[in-house]
Amino acid sequence: MVDGREDAAFRPRPKYRRILLKISGEALMGPQSYGLHPPTVDRLAEDIKAVRDLGVEICLVIGGGNIFRGLQLTAQGMERTTGDYMGMLATVMNALAMQSALEARGVYTRVISAIPMDQVCEPYIRRRAVRHLEKGRVCIFAAGTGNPYFTTDTAATLRASEMSCEVIFKGTQVDGIYDRDPKLYPDARRYERISYDEVLQKHLKIMDAAAIALARDNRLPIAVFSLDDPTGLAGVIEGRGRFTIVEPG
Repeated sequence: MVDGREDAAFRPRPKYRRILLKISGEALMGPQSYGLHPPTVDRLAEDIKAVRDLGVEICLVIGGGNIFRGLQLTAQGMERTTGDYMGMLATVMNALAMQSALEARGVYTRVISAIPMDQVCEPYIRRRAVRHLEKGRVCIFAAGTGNPYFTTDTAATLRASEMSCEVIFKGTQVDGIYDRDPKLYPDARRYERISYDEVLQKHLKIMDAAAIALARDNRLPIAVFSLDDPTGLAGVIEGRGRFTIVEPG
């Protein structure tokens, strides 16, 4: 112990070399009902930096629900394709905000968009993105898959597969997967481990079915954890935090 802090030499080595972190746009709202809450963005950036400092290569996908939810307007009559494209642009805004917070902390970051917009971010080129990761840069993948009718969960699973990530970490408001909402049902059962097929069969709403099926087909584990875990994302990755792992049965 040095100055009250655990000596890095004695901390457990991370289990994973390359990960994808998926967080919702709502996670950036903090206590607000809309938009970005800078202290919350800064806290998440600190968590991501702590993981990068462990030597882990990080991909990041952020939703756009804090700014725009296309499905809500689609239900009110907007064309689905238009709503989805507007949602993709919201993810770019969130990605740029996170890039700013990370680079303020000395973390080199690249925003890579599935929709070309060269003045603000890079277009998605798989080999270039892999090279960024190898150089220790955080890659934030924005604009989903670039196609309507696909969620950012599916985009996260696709990018994790393309980048050869070893696991997807899905940040939520609870410390894992439950058989029903633990905030409404105190007796909800928590899973330590669960298979992809069980998630689909039991209609557990951690990711959409397309994302779960894609992860299953590529045997890509999904770790569901709380963004408010007291050990932080680094603690979860080191095995000190709580999470549920979705893996082959």
